Amino acid sequence: MKTFFPSESCKESQLNAVNPQSWLQVERGKLSKLSSNSSFPSSSSIESLIKVPEPPILPFYKPVDYVEVLAQIHEELELCPPHEQSNLYLLQFQVFRGLGEVKLMRRSLRAAWQKASTVHEKLIFAAWLKYEKLGEEHISDLLATCGKCAQEFGPVDILAQLPIDGTVTSTHETASMSGNKSSRNVSFRIEDEKIVCDRQKISSLSAPFDAMLNGCFSESLSEDIDLSENNISASGMREINEFSKTGSLREVPPHLLLEILAFANKFCCEKLKDTCDRKLASLVSSRDDAVELMEYALEENCCVLAASCLQVFLNDLPDCLNDKRVVELFKHADRQQRSIMFGPGSFSLYCLLSEVAMNLDPRSDKTACFLERLVEFSENDRQRLLASHQLGCLRLLRKEYDEAKRLFEEALSAGHIYSVAGLARLDYIKGHKVWSYEKLSSVISSVIPLGWMYQERSLYCEDDKKWEDLEKASELDPTLTYPYMYRAATLMRKGNFQDALAEINRVLGFKLALDCLELRFCFYLALEDYKSAICDVQAILTLSPDYRILDGRVAASQLRTLVREHVENWTTADCWLQLYDRWSSVDDIGSLSVIYQMLESDAAKGVLYFRQSLLLLRLNCPEAAMRSLQLARQHASSEHEKLVYEGWILYDTGHYSSQDPSCSSTVVSLLEDALKCPSDRLRKGQALNNLGSVYVDCAKLDLAADCYINALKIRHTRAHQGLARVHFLRNDKVGAYEEMTRLIEKARNNASAYEKRSEYCDRELTKTDLEMVTRLDPLRVYPYRYRAAVLMDSHKEKDAIAELSKAIAFKADLHLLHLRAAFHEHIGDVMGALRDCRAALSVDPNHQEMLELHSRVNSHEP
Repeated sequence: MKTFFPSESCKESQLNAVNPQSWLQVERGKLSKLSSNSSFPSSSSIESLIKVPEPPILPFYKPVDYVEVLAQIHEELELCPPHEQSNLYLLQFQVFRGLGEVKLMRRSLRAAWQKASTVHEKLIFAAWLKYEKLGEEHISDLLATCGKCAQEFGPVDILAQLPIDGTVTSTHETASMSGNKSSRNVSFRIEDEKIVCDRQKISSLSAPFDAMLNGCFSESLSEDIDLSENNISASGMREINEFSKTGSLREVPPHLLLEILAFANKFCCEKLKDTCDRKLASLVSSRDDAVELMEYALEENCCVLAASCLQVFLNDLPDCLNDKRVVELFKHADRQQRSIMFGPGSFSLYCLLSEVAMNLDPRSDKTACFLERLVEFSENDRQRLLASHQLGCLRLLRKEYDEAKRLFEEALSAGHIYSVAGLARLDYIKGHKVWSYEKLSSVISSVIPLGWMYQERSLYCEDDKKWEDLEKASELDPTLTYPYMYRAATLMRKGNFQDALAEINRVLGFKLALDCLELRFCFYLALEDYKSAICDVQAILTLSPDYRILDGRVAASQLRTLVREHVENWTTADCWLQLYDRWSSVDDIGSLSVIYQMLESDAAKGVLYFRQSLLLLRLNCPEAAMRSLQLARQHASSEHEKLVYEGWILYDTGHYSSQDPSCSSTVVSLLEDALKCPSDRLRKGQALNNLGSVYVDCAKLDLAADCYINALKIRHTRAHQGLARVHFLRNDKVGAYEEMTRLIEKARNNASAYEKRSEYCDRELTKTDLEMVTRLDPLRVYPYRYRAAVLMDSHKEKDAIAELSKAIAFKADLHLLHLRAAFHEHIGDVMGALRDCRAALSVDPNHQEMLELHSRVNSHEP
């Protein structure tokens, strides 16, 4: 889903963030001080800036034990008939969406597309893949040169996917042998015109014609038959006569095709109808065509034409859902019409339509209608719980509380424990805060507790209890941003400014969440630290150019304009110096901000957008990075530069050759040539660092060390890590440790540095460093694996498995699941090992070691 549901606060007043009028009403350049009598802002001004809305109830499938669900799906995929596989991959997609695993979501969608058993499913999942990759449509011309994505983005060949039905045969032979002694020719009179036809060839079009012309009807003895009352023109009848002789239709205008189609349907001329159906399907080229022709397709039961129209609608998402005509078709289709329009793919289609509609407007009537249909077309409990929960979220947003309660209860009874969060919110809205608390407490005590449970329960208690629940939420699931934001805001209100900033920086150190950046921006405004505020708002605009701050009421770009009046203007030279300093201190957010400012100047934009894309990739923002790469390509100053960016685009979208060790000499040559070119120190530092890495891989340690040392001379700080590796390979473990210590001292973001340094010290120091890694970035999986391995070596099997389970609870990681499966196998827990193997193969179905472990464990299953 592109956007999350807006939050539905327990109290309306708490939903609303600061009213920015005090900002927006001041004259440019005369922004008043938030507190004129003190070096710190007043408590009232802080209060107005730092209200944190409650977390939303997400419209996602969030099972308590997602590993178990993934394992079940994998087992079912191995056993089910082919036509059921796409729906199982769709369910897998929903699990990964609830976990926020974008890459895995798309891989599941691609599998659903590949396993689609009908053309309608193929169309639906192809359109869904395209929708999920909307940012790549601007590079479709480039991707079309590579076969991998061409099929996904290109239209489905519906005529090929729906071959001519073999049962549609001619009755000509039967008719010609009927022994009828009437004249060979028959004339069909249409108003003032007569069309002379071959009686037997017309008879061969259908059983009704055969019966009429060769059976016991009076027409069988007549040579002149009046067809004026059958809605066929003389032109149309002439084309039908020609078809009876040749078996094909000539090129005729669409209106005549429609006339012939209706006639063929009326007289059961299946081959003629199929030909018209296919010819009309090939003519659908626009949404207007599709709207008009879909009505004919439904009226005349033309599946090929309907599929062609459906493809036009789906390929035009999300725009087509702003067309009332299209929405009406999807909203009001009855069972027969649905069968014609999209075959058995009702649930998957309305899943897609609901998601797109929610992203457009989660409260709209069309979203409600699509979700209602989704509930209606649910075929099992897992589909039902998802559909009921999503519709419950919408009813909650629309303040339709009784209906929301019914839907959340349905989802809960179908097994979706997360829906209890919706029921708790409803209890609180109705004034039953204690009931809300008890609901969550009951869940926490009855299942393995998860972070969201404590986060939700914290909304219904105060002071120390609230703080404790939020701490527990962060411990169980550090990806939840609300606990950090609440704690930071509370500390800020109490005047603990440095602690407040440290708390919000904790989460921004490993997760560049826009709501957290916005809160820190508001902190800086309250503290009148405009230099830091401008940095954050420019980073926000880099990630999301249209972002709106303060509960969506103010454009971030507008606030940036106001804040900039209070910040010293930088020249181009100043910008380069600032960028160099931030790059050297590994301050990625600061670097993003400087580049955003530089792009307003006349500097070479292609290079800047490219550097921006590298930073965004490092910050794990792939969609924003791709947008920057597209802009780099667009602003390239030469064809050669454009080719470089196109190469990066293809690389980042997975279009690259397999690594071949024999290519190292070519890479060395290219990097050496690059270093001879005039360039800035930033790019030279990166090139030296890359060259050093290649030399290390080739075991040329002296050359590698020279590269890293030269990179450090121009302050490419990350080269410390490469030099540490050289020391280690020279058996100088102390030197490696000291080198990484220098990196830690210089780098702003240094979780990776602590992790790397842990490899160069004894066990106790390793443990200390890895504890620091988890504190700085709890999403890094290596520390959990290392600690679990140490525990396993100490024969503390349960503790080892618990250490892995701690991370698996919030991160679907192949390596964690693989190691836990191996531990389960080691202690003889075959079912536990099998479950983890199957879940891991849902994450990566082609992982060779995982496949081998699964095969071994599966052979021991009782």
